[in-house]
Amino acid sequence: MGSAPRASDERAELDELFADLTDQSGTVEPIAPAEYAARRTRLSERLRDLGLDAFLCEPGATMTYLSGVAWGTSERLFALVVTADGEHFWVVPAFEGPRARQRILAQAPPGAGEATLITWDEHEYAFAPTAAALRERRIERVAFDPRLRSFVREELGAAHGHERLAYGKELVRAVRGCKDAHELRLMRRACELTQQAIAAVADRLRPGMTGAEVGRWIRHAQERLGLRGTWALSLVGAEAAFPHGRDGTTQLERSGVLLIDTGGSLHGYQSDISRTWTFDGPPSTEVERVWLTVRDAQQQAFEALRPGRPCAEIDRLARRVIEDAGYGRGYESFFHRLGHGIGLEGHEEPYLDGGNELLLAEGMTFSDEPGIYLYDRFGVRIEDIVVITATGADHFGGWQRSVTHPG
Repeated sequence: MGSAPRASDERAELDELFADLTDQSGTVEPIAPAEYAARRTRLSERLRDLGLDAFLCEPGATMTYLSGVAWGTSERLFALVVTADGEHFWVVPAFEGPRARQRILAQAPPGAGEATLITWDEHEYAFAPTAAALRERRIERVAFDPRLRSFVREELGAAHGHERLAYGKELVRAVRGCKDAHELRLMRRACELTQQAIAAVADRLRPGMTGAEVGRWIRHAQERLGLRGTWALSLVGAEAAFPHGRDGTTQLERSGVLLIDTGGSLHGYQSDISRTWTFDGPPSTEVERVWLTVRDAQQQAFEALRPGRPCAEIDRLARRVIEDAGYGRGYESFFHRLGHGIGLEGHEEPYLDGGNELLLAEGMTFSDEPGIYLYDRFGVRIEDIVVITATGADHFGGWQRSVTHPG
């Protein structure tokens, strides 16, 4: 009996198969320390406008956005506090102090000086020292990141005063929701590379491959191009009728439907692209009709994007295209929202869904991804990343033009 190939053997084979794909991560510069400092300044200005004294976050996308620092979470509090007067300090377990200082200073602009660390020892826990640091700086009202864990919120509230804590969801959306030119360059390049990887895989597919195998190829192709943290959802035939897939064991056959939803990270910024096409042959009349309907819904939604329109209106428009084509109302065959925000996180505020009346603004970035899913038969989803411009919208990379190829 044969045995499954080792991971190292498969990697070597894929390196050879995709030898024409080379690392492109150097084509766009990562975010610089001075940019992190400017972001904290903008946050301080927003805090003053809202009558707040400080903002607190744990490790995650918001901390990385404000500082470039990535750190794991545990039962020990590690936090960044940005104040309305333009200062910032860190809450750090004492034994992690030296390592944290190195990590923080590596992301500080030249001449920034020493990092201010509020350290706490194991016997005292983080919250009394944090509250003392806030009192020392005459900080009353503290907004907290919406991803702050509940036990941190409760313990900090007990030490500082629950009435002095404010939910920071709108604040974070205001600061991170509209991307600047550098962020948009990173996201555009990430999406272009993901599309390049999908096309490279499409040209090499073989009959009999499973969705799981195709997924490994997609991830590897993106890694060859310089993306990190790659992921792939590759669905064959009836598996694609489930938006997040089923078992990944169905094999590719001629004219069969293949749905790929995939992405990766370029210097921290995410891509997210979906393509649906038929493998090695023409589609059935029904598959082609569904594909054309999904493409029309995506394009009409895109053409409707512009500053000042409610997010919900765009979702309703795309859903109406699918309804008018005879595929049911509401969520009958289009099971999910039209799109999600994207940036440092694959899914982040704001969202293109039917309940979000937030007005679109220049610099917001979204997925535009309608779908039609017919259980036990097939599913179609086409997804691209779009950005709101001053007069309308732009998209990253190219549109899918044909039901027989992802390009």
